[in-house]
Amino acid sequence: MLSIILIGFLGGLVTGISPCILPVLPVVFFSGGMQSGRGEDAAKAPSRWRPFVVILGLVVSFSLVTLVGSLLLSLLGLPQDVLRWAGIVVLVLIGVGLMVPAFQHLLEKPFSRIPQKAVGTDRGGFGLGLALGAVYVPCAGPVLAAITVAGATGRVGWDTVALTLSFGIGAAIPLLIFALAGRGVAERIKAFRSRQRGIRITGGALMIALAVGLVFDVPAQLQRLVPDYTATLQDQFAQSDEVSEALNLGGLVNDENKHLDECTNGADELESCGTAPSLTGITEWFNTDGNQPLSLDELRGRVVLIDFWAYSCINCQRSIPHVTAWYDAYKDAGLTVIGVHSPEYAFEKDIGNVKAGAEKLGIGYPVAIDNSLSTWTNYRNRYWPAHYLIDAEGTVRHIKFGEGGYDTTEKLIRQLLTDATPDVDLPEPTDVADTTPDGSQTPETFLGTTKQVNFAGDEAYSAKTTDFSLPDDQPSDSFALDGAWALDTKSISPRDEQARIRLEYTASTVKMVLSGSGTVTVKHSDGTTDSISVSGVPRAYELVTDHEGAGTLTVTVSAGVDAYSFTFG
Repeated sequence: MLSIILIGFLGGLVTGISPCILPVLPVVFFSGGMQSGRGEDAAKAPSRWRPFVVILGLVVSFSLVTLVGSLLLSLLGLPQDVLRWAGIVVLVLIGVGLMVPAFQHLLEKPFSRIPQKAVGTDRGGFGLGLALGAVYVPCAGPVLAAITVAGATGRVGWDTVALTLSFGIGAAIPLLIFALAGRGVAERIKAFRSRQRGIRITGGALMIALAVGLVFDVPAQLQRLVPDYTATLQDQFAQSDEVSEALNLGGLVNDENKHLDECTNGADELESCGTAPSLTGITEWFNTDGNQPLSLDELRGRVVLIDFWAYSCINCQRSIPHVTAWYDAYKDAGLTVIGVHSPEYAFEKDIGNVKAGAEKLGIGYPVAIDNSLSTWTNYRNRYWPAHYLIDAEGTVRHIKFGEGGYDTTEKLIRQLLTDATPDVDLPEPTDVADTTPDGSQTPETFLGTTKQVNFAGDEAYSAKTTDFSLPDDQPSDSFALDGAWALDTKSISPRDEQARIRLEYTASTVKMVLSGSGTVTVKHSDGTTDSISVSGVPRAYELVTDHEGAGTLTVTVSAGVDAYSFTFG
């Protein structure tokens, strides 16, 4: 239990300093220094306990919403986002109350018999914390994923409660520091106390602005513009063996998914590994009738293939032609394919990017957006791509992680379709070339600091390093930088016109994931050069085709272009 509490606290602390807390910081800061601003109270110093009460309300609300909110709403038959909307409404009411005293009196009237009348406004602050906790959505991470799945599936034990509370406390500490800072300013600056009316109006306006922004998803859009400066910590935390063991990363074992490990990865014959876990935490669907959600219960009688994918993942790009071929061939014979899009990069959480990627890959089957990795976690998954084949009775019968094994998967799809409808008329098996790498080619090469592999330079590969030079002797299957570069957690960008990447590779095709606007010049082993125009959201650009054996590329990247990775085929 102590390990669980420590892991929850550290996970929350890392989340609490991430960009996702930025939208609520102004509200929290002003909440710490607000007083009633009425009569003799106007010149008083703010309550010493107010910051603690606001943050206590936030932790309590966040913990309850995360753990039991989904379960309670399901039992009551209410929409899953009703608590979020309730929090937004309360924020607006509190904001208006701070700006208009008469409206505040009206809000307080129902509580007139309670000694502390200013419920949720400027005195107690607990109501404000409750509202913030209902709308505060921390950045997804391993601990939050574990909590979310436990709450969504109703498997909430004392260990989960301890994990949730410790996570909430860890995430709230940075917010408490800001609230205390606001109180400190109010205590030390006389003008702050004497102008409480203006401070209250400002605080109220910020709360209303936050509520309006949440309605139009502005905070999420702003967060996408801010580099995730905690990504390295999050990755290190998620990859820790101790954390994985304590949280059972890849999915908390629960009554839904406890039998999944009874299936052997890529087995040649059908197996039985329990009823398929539910699709949980899905925020949006497309390629369904009216973009309405699907549920596995409603699909009983049909064979279902769940494909976990991410649109910029080269492994998924090589796998998806097989999945689309199966869908086209067998959808009328009783096969339903659901592509659960579970993002690997932050930009893959953008629904516009996902739809564009799906269209480019020719995906016409239903797609579920799993930005919080809730369904990914509920399936105890760890791979892109991953296929879960479910029979007409709702039982998982086959699991395949990674690329390859397509003939076997299709054979088992045909077998399940025949089992479900013995007289079904199946078309001939599909004929899509298997381009799975044989292991001799260069592995996927990430350029961001959190996942970089195969770097051959002499410099430390971190955001602190800005100048690079090519090594005299560069090994195969590696890259090196030359010139001035800015290294981010997920991508790198040039600082001058001479910024180059030299790549030693073994592959028949080479692609590079790029975004932004500019030009990439590619010099090949034979001295020829190509110029590639880059524009728009991150996607894979082809640098080399039909190559045999080893080669060398020197890639010059212009200003305005971000480089994410090299992929090989």
